[in-house]
Amino acid sequence: MARSLPYPLGVHPRDHGVDVAVLATNADRVQLCLLDPDPAVPGRFSERRVDLPNRTYGIWHGFVPDVQPGQRYGFRVHGPWDPRRGHRHNPAKLLLDPYARALVPPPGGLVPELYGHQVDAELKGNHRTQDHRDSMPHAAHGVVVEPGAPRKSTKPRTPWARTVVYEAHVRGLTKNLPGVPDALRGTYAGLAHPATVEYLTGLGVTALELLPVHATQSEGHLEARDLTNYWGYNTLGFFAPNPGYAASDDPEAVLAEFRDMVQALHAAGLEVLLDVVYNHTCEAGVIGPTLSFRGLDAATYYRLDGDGRDIDFTGCGNSLDATQTRVVQLVLDSLRYWVQEMDVDGFRFDLAPTLARGRNEYHADHPMLVAMRVDPVLAGAKLIAEPWDLGPDGWRTGQFPPPFAEWNDRYRDDVRDFWLTSAARVANGETPGGLRDLGTRIAGSADTFDAARGPLASVNFVTAHDGFTLADLTAYDVKHNHDNGEDNRDGTDNNRSWNHGTEGPTDDPAILTARRRNIRNVLGTLLFSAGVPMLVAGDEFGRTQHGNNNPYSQDSPVSWLDWDLEGWQSDLLATTRYLLSLRRRFGAVRPSHFFTGEPGPTGLRDVAWFAEDGTEMTMAHWGDTQRRMLQVLFAEPPAAIGRGETTGSLLLVIAGSLQPPTVVLPDVPPLMSYELLWDSAEPRPPAPGSAPLLPPATEIVPSPDSLRLYVAR
Repeated sequence: MARSLPYPLGVHPRDHGVDVAVLATNADRVQLCLLDPDPAVPGRFSERRVDLPNRTYGIWHGFVPDVQPGQRYGFRVHGPWDPRRGHRHNPAKLLLDPYARALVPPPGGLVPELYGHQVDAELKGNHRTQDHRDSMPHAAHGVVVEPGAPRKSTKPRTPWARTVVYEAHVRGLTKNLPGVPDALRGTYAGLAHPATVEYLTGLGVTALELLPVHATQSEGHLEARDLTNYWGYNTLGFFAPNPGYAASDDPEAVLAEFRDMVQALHAAGLEVLLDVVYNHTCEAGVIGPTLSFRGLDAATYYRLDGDGRDIDFTGCGNSLDATQTRVVQLVLDSLRYWVQEMDVDGFRFDLAPTLARGRNEYHADHPMLVAMRVDPVLAGAKLIAEPWDLGPDGWRTGQFPPPFAEWNDRYRDDVRDFWLTSAARVANGETPGGLRDLGTRIAGSADTFDAARGPLASVNFVTAHDGFTLADLTAYDVKHNHDNGEDNRDGTDNNRSWNHGTEGPTDDPAILTARRRNIRNVLGTLLFSAGVPMLVAGDEFGRTQHGNNNPYSQDSPVSWLDWDLEGWQSDLLATTRYLLSLRRRFGAVRPSHFFTGEPGPTGLRDVAWFAEDGTEMTMAHWGDTQRRMLQVLFAEPPAAIGRGETTGSLLLVIAGSLQPPTVVLPDVPPLMSYELLWDSAEPRPPAPGSAPLLPPATEIVPSPDSLRLYVAR
């Protein structure tokens, strides 16, 4: 064999063969298994085994000649069987390379191995209980691929202050999208199709955040019910794109299709963010299948207790052990690959605290986070944390270091509480308050993020893939998850929703009017708050999941966007496009720093708060739990004035009362007039220039439970 090195990990072509390197710290012997189809028996593979001759710091490596791109492969590992120490070496199992750039399911699909009944005996008796079946039909095969031809990066590099995130699923977004050819629907190529690109750019978002695209494996309990893990939060390989989302079956073509998708979106000015799941793998706990990591080096890859059982901070059966240097390397290698080779623009980290735990506790200066923050390849990437997990003290919103942004669940809850939960209680004669919290969120959540990070650390959202859609928030009080096959036990009960008097569909025009107005109230609040807004695909036109708040297993019309829009949905889509155009136009609601309340060059304070009578809000006002009225004046940024790009200041009038309110527009020199830009009580955006100019101190009467936006000049 030619000289080999223990890096890079994986299987990489060179000089009429491949360099092979795989981590198996406690193994005695590791074999590369080359799998070739048997021409006589369809679906059967012959296997050539090649021992890796070198072992350096726990990495087995070697050069294997005469292996070409397109070759299927896996590993077999020999070594101690000592489950209490995390050693589960079993050469009867074919294992997937964790660094495989492409993979293919074997004929018949991936079949989870069921051996949970053996686990207790293995742990207690500390003896080897192997399954000596030929496991090739049950494990995915890695595929040797050529490195992608160098491409010039096409990243748009949209500033955070101008970013609007659109969370979507590869399949769900385009499965039914008109204009996308049938063969491309639900694929990477479908996302790259002009019909999809035109829709996204016409909507006005700037970044497409894709639910997991890493290769994945569904849980056994779902497969037993003929369901799949549709969302994909169950990673099998951190380097391979999910081949199920490709229009082609050829592994090389899958990679090219993904790259072409990214380039097509970049050419339209759209960034591509990936939702990534580095906190756990699809191998679940010790009763789950052994497909890759567990059979290679469970003691390194996973957090284990003293009995060899998985420590689970994720609710998915296992947790990758980020205290291990090799796990940090795995994550960084994967991130760099997607940035450099696939040209993606950033990542949203699922259950991010799991990646930053020491023995148990979260650390903002954890080596994993430090490595991401100082890595030169990731320097320009957008990094977004989901700042909670299921471990002890797992809620960490506001505690991630820069340059991380974070999903702001406090924003989600407080906006829902004001427009939905509190409004429902007001309708019942209660006085729940919520105005002070709403104001804090609109201003950028300075109570949550420190001044060094500012409001752009807050990814503001009201809905996400997990939970009710925006339309369902206004139509259901409780979840309806029976299609998931778990007796409606799955999914949260903390919906903070309001059905407006009737659960689910209704023909009552008054209820429909109220529901649709509150959808617009929430959208308007989201898009005119300081921070980075995130929309979920379909919320812009009122899609429904029929009350299912956890459709993770629904690869069905429940999850796919339905583009056959009713009239009110077309109106809502037009409204969303209009609101996004206003956000682009007015820098007043896109500050990079927290508001100070200090006057700028025009004499206006950067933000000012007024009661319904036009007077400034006082502490007594803020403490009044019955108050449902608020006016927020955002001054035009000094930088825009200095560049001669004046568009005006913005006044947000929040009329949360269920009775017709009277509001006096603030009289604040040097403002001379107010012009109504949008009224949430109206189902469609107004015609340009249709509103009269109103002088300060004018009395207006907004509709009950509504939101208005004025430009102030």
